[in-house]
Amino acid sequence: MNTVKTIKEVRHQVKVWKKEGYSVALVPTMGSLHSGHESLINRAAKENEKVVVSIFVNPIQFGKGEDLDSYPRDLHKDEIVCDSAGADLIFAPKADEMYYKDIEASVSVKELATGLCGAKRPNHFAGVCTVVSKLFNIIPADKAYFGEKDAQQLAIIKRMVRDLNFDIEIIGCPIVREKDGLAKSSRNMYLSSKEREAALILNKSLTKCRDALSNGEKSTKLLKKIIKSEIEKEVLARIDYIEIVDAFSLDVIDIACKPILVAIAIYIGKTRLIDNFIYEA
Repeated sequence: MNTVKTIKEVRHQVKVWKKEGYSVALVPTMGSLHSGHESLINRAAKENEKVVVSIFVNPIQFGKGEDLDSYPRDLHKDEIVCDSAGADLIFAPKADEMYYKDIEASVSVKELATGLCGAKRPNHFAGVCTVVSKLFNIIPADKAYFGEKDAQQLAIIKRMVRDLNFDIEIIGCPIVREKDGLAKSSRNMYLSSKEREAALILNKSLTKCRDALSNGEKSTKLLKKIIKSEIEKEVLARIDYIEIVDAFSLDVIDIACKPILVAIAIYIGKTRLIDNFIYEA
């Protein structure tokens, strides 16, 4: 496995593979890889002959006051994870390799980006769409793999690919959790031991909601109240949002009578964590 840092190098290698008839997968990441990322790479390696993992902390998807400067970075550790998971190539560019200083063009998806995380992070998904579009143009992969934990991001990327006719298949992969139920996240390392324990309230509250759905509750107002009352039991938790939306359009709904996405964003101390589940009504 090799690591390259320029667009020229990664394009050359992928062109060679495509010319030789290999299927190529892309796993876009921001590094600080954990077993959730490893599961994406493993699946990509099983379903394709060559796998490229991009590692790039994308500056334009971070807003003012967010954790761009402190976001964890450890390329050497990431290389070990990629190698053991079956990756063939890492693309790890610097920001000035990916963006011209006078860049003006960008890509965005309108309605899908207005709610959930997009409501509090208005430029975030334009940053995501722009960098993912660039990666798709730089690396002409057959498939790209994304985690379902970032459910809104996954829906937006799927819509962008459809609307802009990108010749790539988007594969969503299940959330990977710790044994105690906490969803894997690079930001989990920010948590103190007390905050780490407190963070379990995310999965606990979603489990309460899922149980209520299984018992026949359809009112999203009541379902959100169940989640809210559970989260409020944890003194270190602060709610950013609790939403129940159509799993495909991401429109807010009143009655859970179709496949729904139950999504939450919660601050544990200063760390913002997200979690979700999809329920097939």
